[in-house]
Amino acid sequence: MSQSQLKNQYDKIKSQRLNLDMSRGKPGEDVTSLSNGMLNLPGDNFTALNGFDCRNYGVLDGLPEAKSLFAPILGVTHDELIIGGNSSLQMMYDAITRAMLVGVSEETMGSGGWAKQGSIKFICPVPGYDRHFSICESLGIEMLTVSMDENGPDMDTIEKLVSEDDSIKGIWCIPIYSNPTGITYSDEVVRRFAKLKPKANDFRLFWDCAYAVHHLTDTPIKLLNILEECKKSDNADLVYMFASTSKITFPGGGVGFMAASKNNCDFIRKHMGFQTIGTDKLNQLRHVQFFGGFDGIVAHMKKIQTVLKPKFDTVIEILERELAPHNLGTWYTPNGGYFISFDGNEGTAKKTVQLCKEAGVVLTEAGAVFPYQNDPLNRNIRIAPTLPPLEELKSAMEIFCISVKLANDFY
Repeated sequence: MSQSQLKNQYDKIKSQRLNLDMSRGKPGEDVTSLSNGMLNLPGDNFTALNGFDCRNYGVLDGLPEAKSLFAPILGVTHDELIIGGNSSLQMMYDAITRAMLVGVSEETMGSGGWAKQGSIKFICPVPGYDRHFSICESLGIEMLTVSMDENGPDMDTIEKLVSEDDSIKGIWCIPIYSNPTGITYSDEVVRRFAKLKPKANDFRLFWDCAYAVHHLTDTPIKLLNILEECKKSDNADLVYMFASTSKITFPGGGVGFMAASKNNCDFIRKHMGFQTIGTDKLNQLRHVQFFGGFDGIVAHMKKIQTVLKPKFDTVIEILERELAPHNLGTWYTPNGGYFISFDGNEGTAKKTVQLCKEAGVVLTEAGAVFPYQNDPLNRNIRIAPTLPPLEELKSAMEIFCISVKLANDFY
């Protein structure tokens, strides 16, 4: 196909005034409808197993039966789990602002929170999650980028940085089916994280397991338990873990939770008591009633896998057919999660995204998966296949591939 023919094909699609949204990792109606049975819960049965009336104040860190439901997702005990509101992202933000204002433990409170110690830095493996980076940017935290490969972040660089600079207070990690690359950290990488010896005694790993049970195959990858590895290295307080049901049940209507050592959790619970008298127990209870137990979550995720896998397969098949033969990009085929990370040729990402937008396909802005929205090579594009119905997704990917070719002056 000549360049003029390609341009004519693009103009024809553009004239259709399509409106296809692939900008965020949202579940489609085909996924959220799987949880519709929860909308009738808890009904008249609003009493917890211990007799607590879930309509009332109390139970600061979560119902015991809700902890039993969610603890297996992160591989922790009740004492190591705190259940929050509907958003794990809010719990991450709270964890950072708490650290900035009062510190991370009773032992470190004497030196004040991070904000009283001068400049603060976070390590950010890239490409990564734009909302993580936005938290840092909004709070004036300097971000240091490190590269990733199929095993996880560059641990040589991370170990050197944290051992030499006590202004580095944390690192963002999405260790399983990472956003956007889809890779899962190797056992060696997890063990090296657990053995870190930061110069800052108030350093924390922010371990975001948003996609811990979001598998796309029947032989899911198993992520090594970071908290257990930290305990083996006498480093139990090093990590904060986060997850939620936002992409399991209802975004905005799910349950967020975090896990950490008992020492960390006791400190967090103390300060949570100044913030709230307890989060939404009715929502926790309806999740417990809907799933029954962790096996219910596993069965539910198999239904979601049935919906999502054809969408991911479609994206990969179209990329392989339209772009791979012409060396117009590279990508990793994920075994789970919500995204596919596309690396085009250097200097083409912004033009590709703009061409897609003009043709009716909205993508995440080029550069969004880097701190300060700055992809130095202008090549990465995050593809989110989960929201559109399958036929719309096929149309969106047709437009995407044409846009990639036009951005490369391909003919």
